[in-house]
Amino acid sequence: MTYRKARSTLLKTAGQNLTESAARKGESIQEIIAALQSNLISASESVVFKSQSPAGYQKFVEELAQQLPNQIQCVQLSNLQTKAVVASTCGNQFIEPSSETLWFQERGSTPITRSQVDVKVLLPQDQPPSETGNINQLNAENQLKLVFSAPVYNAADQLQYALSIHSALLQPKETPPGSLTGYPVVISQSGMILAHPSLERVGRNIEQEVEAEPLQRVLTRAIAGQQAFEHLFYFEQNNVELLAGYTSITSPVTGEANQKWTILAVTHIDSALAGLKDIQQVLFILTCCLIAASLLATYYIAHDLAMPLEKLTDYALNDSELHSTGKIPRNFNIREFNQLSEALEGMISRLRHWAEELETAWKEAQTANQLKNEFLANTSHELRTPLNGIIGCLRLVRDGFCDDKEEELDFLQRADDAAIHLLGIINDVLDIAKIEAGKLSVEMEPIDLRKLLNEVINLQAVPIQEKNLQFNTTDLHEIIPVRADPAKLKQVLLNVVSNAVKFTDVGSITISTRIEPIAEQPMMSSTGNLSPSSRSLYNLSAKKAKATNTDQGNDYANSQLSSSQVFVTVKDTGIGIDPTQQQKLFRPFVMVDGSTTRKCGGTGLGLAISRNLIELMGGRITLSSEGDGQGTTVEISLPTIEPSLLLTGESQALNGVTPMSSADSNGAVTQS
Repeated sequence: MTYRKARSTLLKTAGQNLTESAARKGESIQEIIAALQSNLISASESVVFKSQSPAGYQKFVEELAQQLPNQIQCVQLSNLQTKAVVASTCGNQFIEPSSETLWFQERGSTPITRSQVDVKVLLPQDQPPSETGNINQLNAENQLKLVFSAPVYNAADQLQYALSIHSALLQPKETPPGSLTGYPVVISQSGMILAHPSLERVGRNIEQEVEAEPLQRVLTRAIAGQQAFEHLFYFEQNNVELLAGYTSITSPVTGEANQKWTILAVTHIDSALAGLKDIQQVLFILTCCLIAASLLATYYIAHDLAMPLEKLTDYALNDSELHSTGKIPRNFNIREFNQLSEALEGMISRLRHWAEELETAWKEAQTANQLKNEFLANTSHELRTPLNGIIGCLRLVRDGFCDDKEEELDFLQRADDAAIHLLGIINDVLDIAKIEAGKLSVEMEPIDLRKLLNEVINLQAVPIQEKNLQFNTTDLHEIIPVRADPAKLKQVLLNVVSNAVKFTDVGSITISTRIEPIAEQPMMSSTGNLSPSSRSLYNLSAKKAKATNTDQGNDYANSQLSSSQVFVTVKDTGIGIDPTQQQKLFRPFVMVDGSTTRKCGGTGLGLAISRNLIELMGGRITLSSEGDGQGTTVEISLPTIEPSLLLTGESQALNGVTPMSSADSNGAVTQS
């Protein structure tokens, strides 16, 4: 990865350097051309040409060739009328200007300008045989040969001569290894190669090259003014990768106005990646050093690494008991091992805690299994007793052992009572199954709690009279509006009152009601739900089973709840309950006396079902007792609603209900 990144960086840097080098080469060519044009104009206006002396002309031309830069190959003065060479430093071969139309026949007052200097390119095929006889010699000679010609006027200010300079602008230079200046290549806008290290390519069009397409792309971009670099593979030798930066300059050739030359600075890819070998060496050395350092570090810290691991291994093998009192090793030289030791100690502590919880859960499961076994035994007893009564009564009637019709009806009533009792047991079992499956539901509606209390008390009046108990109740003339499931609430009240009657042999049973304000109003949270503190007591609709819209249930509950709650207290003077056993009574199958021989009967499901039903209706149920023989108090609380929410017809009917009566210790009806 590092090698590839380094190679990419070097290529990018080389491309930028070559692009800058191409720009410098183009500027250098323009400067040389401008300097030669200026020198040629100055020389053409020399007074020597007014003397009409051929010897003077030759001397001047020779001195001019020595004064000009060394890239000058020939200086020649020729007669335009006779096409004869008047003076020359390179033989008598006539150098003809490309165009004489730029020059005036008579010299005017305006001096000669650079635009009047005729410039043409001299390609190898255009050179005389004497100059192109040896290709190898020419390959070593200067390239990009240009001929500059300027007009020369005689003493009569008439155009008579042309002063020409034959110059090679690009000189071969030794390129040091790793240099990113590159050798120059010049291409005209028409695609003609004007300068190239290989003389065979000079004068050819790029369309004749193998890489015509990338060269044409370079030419198009350069003419458009872009400066960038390109990879070439066949511009020097086949399968030799080159990197070329390019730019463009204005063509100096006469007659090529608004055309451009493309200047390339080309170098081998090896030169562009010359620093890559050094990077490879550095990477190799660094890798070796890292390996050596790793080996040394491993050698020196192996002991510090092995010793903590051995101690921790010994502890894990020898002190693997969860209840072991051994201390886990610590205080190592390496901080991470100390952290590992602390983490292991925390994990072992959690495992011990979980083991204790599992042990407790196992004991509870054992207890639950025992309770369930007792429940099955009790239930079988509770089911068998009413079934035997039903079977016995029905058989007495069927076999005709009854003396009269009234006795038959008595036996049938007993069978009916036993069947109702049996149905109640089965309903309790089904309700607890629904509770465990989370499918127990309530149908909430506005009701009058007073009416339900009257019905429950009337149903328990006979058992109270039979046990000769004193029954006390508060005045229940006022409407107590609540929102609940009437059948389920009646089931709860009947279960609580029947338990009080069942477990009280002597004394009294008191039912009282009171309404108290709620200290904290149920507040709606920012999300539109009841706040957690309010939901525990006022989630009437949120807890309603089968509700499909929680927000709607919350809005309904929040709009209908008043600022008060009603408490229904059922207090008896019965057998009482040990305080340590009181919370267990709300669990399914739990009874203080779980044997099948107890005299009171029951399945142990009533309070568990009652608690779940009351909580589904948004209320609470609590049980308290000072101990065995001290009696028991059960308190049920429900939030009240506005009386106006009760149905008008139902309210009128309830207002006409006869006040509930109770039986005193002598079976008389009393009202407290």
